[in-house]
Amino acid sequence: MDTNDTQIRPFTITIPEEALEDLRTRLASTRYAAAAPGDGWEYGTPVSYLQDMVARWQAFDWQAQEARMNAVPNFLTGIDGQTIHFVHIRSANRDATPLLLLHTYPGSFAEFLDLVPLLTDDFHLVIPSMPGFGFSTPVVDGGWTMDRVARTYDTLMRRLGYSSYGAHGSDGGAMVGRELAVLDPEGFLGAHVLQLFSFPSGDPAEFEAFGPKEYAALEFMGWFQSVGGYNSMNGTRPQTIAAALSDSPVGQLAYNELFESFGNGTSLVSPEQVLTQVSLYWLTNTSAGAVRYHYSEQHPARETVISTGRIGVAVFKDDFQTIRPLAERDNHNIAHWSEFDRGGHFAALEAPELVAEDLRAFFAS
Repeated sequence: MDTNDTQIRPFTITIPEEALEDLRTRLASTRYAAAAPGDGWEYGTPVSYLQDMVARWQAFDWQAQEARMNAVPNFLTGIDGQTIHFVHIRSANRDATPLLLLHTYPGSFAEFLDLVPLLTDDFHLVIPSMPGFGFSTPVVDGGWTMDRVARTYDTLMRRLGYSSYGAHGSDGGAMVGRELAVLDPEGFLGAHVLQLFSFPSGDPAEFEAFGPKEYAALEFMGWFQSVGGYNSMNGTRPQTIAAALSDSPVGQLAYNELFESFGNGTSLVSPEQVLTQVSLYWLTNTSAGAVRYHYSEQHPARETVISTGRIGVAVFKDDFQTIRPLAERDNHNIAHWSEFDRGGHFAALEAPELVAEDLRAFFAS
């Protein structure tokens, strides 16, 4: 569509059969890397894992997933010169709370499909694809940072007629949610996030409030930095890795290892859920747009801005553990804090009922 077209237009997802046939051909001719010693996760995505997942992918029913995505109302509109794709589901409850659901990297709007039926009694749902992801493509210019996405989503909610709304997100979605809390537009009800990415500044005084829980969170943070090479690659050479991801579906699958490895072997994400996300990236050829966010956020590096908007935090057992004293240093209006004994970074996929329960608690207050 014309990226300057501000009309809201219905959209149907239709992947051509020739694209699916091309994917099948590429999978059938996969050339695997030589396995590392032991073929474990310590070196990155194991060859044995890829071989198993490729076999599953060859039998994967994309049309069934496409039907799931089309079972909810999809739309396109133009904002800030960019085509924005989103799902919009109005609750039968006229007093329901308008709620943005903000997806992860390397996820997509589809990661919320299991959450939708758990929320529609209480919320009007708007589920956008970030510019550069899925059907919010192609990206027509540079400079898409999380704060720019937040401003775009505020425009979207106003265009849909909502004078008041809240937001929920994990990973990149949590960053956009926090940027909305920083922006704190009129009528903003708060951002419910699974992470607040606050890190030690180097001031020894920050550790005075630390106990065993906070030091364990620091240990997890150190472990993740040791395996999070994608952060460096995306942040410095996004087009280099995009060339590989755009030419090899198995390369895309391997690079999306976060679904399996983020919690160091604890992930509850199913193979079918992983393949849905990887297939969507592959079939829309959106790897390049997705990986550029790390670069945009780092060039130039942006200083942390204090948030005074209302925020709620839900900490899942096997996710990044938000360190509360540091989070409160950077966010002065944390109004809700909950912790769960299961689930991880992709909690909307892993434990959607817990996410729904906590959303209701946060916005009811």
